[in-house]
Amino acid sequence: MTASMPHHDRDRATARSATGLLATFNQAGVLSAADVHVATTLARLASEPDEHVALAAALASRAVRHGSVAVDLRTIATDAAPPPLEDADGDLELLPWPDAATWTDVVAVSSLAQQRALVVEHGVVYLQRYHHQEVQVVADLHARAAQVAPPVDGDLLDRGLARVFPGAGFAEQRAAAKSSVHAWTSIITGGPGTGKTTTVAGVLALLAEQAAASGQRPLHVGLAAPTGKAAARVRGAVAEALSGILSRTPEEATRAVIAPIGDVEATTLHRLLGWNPHSRTRFRHHRGNRLPHDVILVDEASMVSLTHMARLLEAVRPTATLILVGDADQLVSVDAGAVLADLVAAAEDSSNPPIALARLRTVHRFGARIGRLAEALRRGDADLVVATLRSPDESATGASPSTDASSARSPGPDPDGSVQWIEEADPLVLRPLLTAHARTVHDAASAGDSGSALAALGAHRLLCAHREGPYGVRRWNQLTQLWLQEETGTSPYETMYLGRPVLVTKNDYAVGVLNGDTGVIVASRRPDGTPVRMAAFEGARGEQRFAPSRLGEIETMHAMTVHKAQGSQAAEVTVLLPDADSRLLTRELLYTAVTRAQQTVRIVGSEAVVRAAVGRRVVRSSGLRTRLAGPPTMTP
Repeated sequence: MTASMPHHDRDRATARSATGLLATFNQAGVLSAADVHVATTLARLASEPDEHVALAAALASRAVRHGSVAVDLRTIATDAAPPPLEDADGDLELLPWPDAATWTDVVAVSSLAQQRALVVEHGVVYLQRYHHQEVQVVADLHARAAQVAPPVDGDLLDRGLARVFPGAGFAEQRAAAKSSVHAWTSIITGGPGTGKTTTVAGVLALLAEQAAASGQRPLHVGLAAPTGKAAARVRGAVAEALSGILSRTPEEATRAVIAPIGDVEATTLHRLLGWNPHSRTRFRHHRGNRLPHDVILVDEASMVSLTHMARLLEAVRPTATLILVGDADQLVSVDAGAVLADLVAAAEDSSNPPIALARLRTVHRFGARIGRLAEALRRGDADLVVATLRSPDESATGASPSTDASSARSPGPDPDGSVQWIEEADPLVLRPLLTAHARTVHDAASAGDSGSALAALGAHRLLCAHREGPYGVRRWNQLTQLWLQEETGTSPYETMYLGRPVLVTKNDYAVGVLNGDTGVIVASRRPDGTPVRMAAFEGARGEQRFAPSRLGEIETMHAMTVHKAQGSQAAEVTVLLPDADSRLLTRELLYTAVTRAQQTVRIVGSEAVVRAAVGRRVVRSSGLRTRLAGPPTMTP
């Protein structure tokens, strides 16, 4: 594999103080300056003289940056294992790679391994911190499972299940809820529209009934998600589902027990654990200061990294019920680990798993056409994906839809879901669609109607794989902003223009906005009538307004990455796919993008690009599945 040019020595990725193998691999673009710094620091502290061992430490650091927990030195040189080396420069085959057959063994007897800075286990090499977290997660799950099972009144539960999930149509949800009530730790997974939120709302109602019947205090519920947007969505969805449950509950005493759950505030996982201003990876709640909740429910758990799962498990009381909810087939955490996917796979493969797993498969309220596309992607059936795209409004066979500019215009609402494909066309055909959407947000914001502006913002999302490049977020934000300026006469020098959609990119606890929150700059007035501009956000606690000058790290959001879109949905989603050789183009990325849509999904990319996406999986090196399948370990 080759690339155009190596890093320049002034490039911030270049470690100018590096020598030997570290310098060679850094100049080739395999290692970043940060990787080199980690390796040289560890080697110096451990008095490690072997540069092959230092290179292994740098590659373990690189693995974490790319989302893996460990690195397999036996295959890293041939790209057979993650993380891929596609972002490197030069002829990788010509680099002085150590002997793959003996390299791991050399590391295993090194001073770095003896001093536990590196850990070699299951044939892969870990940085000690991530090995410890992986071991801790498994130990805590086994310890929770080894306890006496939660006390359950079986007759009360059976009556509650029949009322909360009546009839044959709720069979999957009924079975999932029953297993969750009987377990200290459970996972409810499934694709969009399979009733995950309905199920967990029912579980909370049933647990509240059990607590009341046993004379306990009212159930203390913690409701969390990785982002503020996801927290707001799950709070609303749980409250809506509970309304349906209450309508099927005639007894006033039971209604009084269930109803308070609908008032539970949702929060981010960071806030649930308690923000620690002195650490990015440690929180106020931990093994010595447990969370007070009786039940903790974490939605969008596929976005939870290994580090945060470890922190959550050490903070949850042993006798508190923990419910993880998410789609195990969508994109994994941006940070290291694919925890939910590993937990689900381990539970499915084990005869005695430490987690109760329920996988929901029946689609209840997801458009059938979008559902067929999502299922084809989940199965990795490229032929079926292409057939579904070519005939979105028929069966998976038939005539192809138009791929000209008209196919990029919004259709009317379709209860069955609409799928469109703009194939091998200039993506600039999206201009009418994107300009119209931006104009709708702008007009509502200019009128001071923040509710309509936020609703319009949530009606459509343009999703990209990359931040940079011809198909990246930066370019499409600039294009859409330019088109809006031409339509409205907005000054190109006006930063906080009316209707500017903004995305928070870093938690700001002082202000009250969090990474992933979305908002719009809207017209407003001071009490004395002076016109001002405010940033309106829709968060877990409803709409909030801030002076734009109070906001910290934000960016324009006419377009956003698929990763940032996780935990949110829009009525209409347009997915702009990158070139087929993009390392970010994966089945999980396309599946996640498609399943953000509630009514319409529009794919922009050639057949070759679509097939490349379906054929490429996100694979992260981890020992979590293997550990969960093994014997229980002691809690650290």
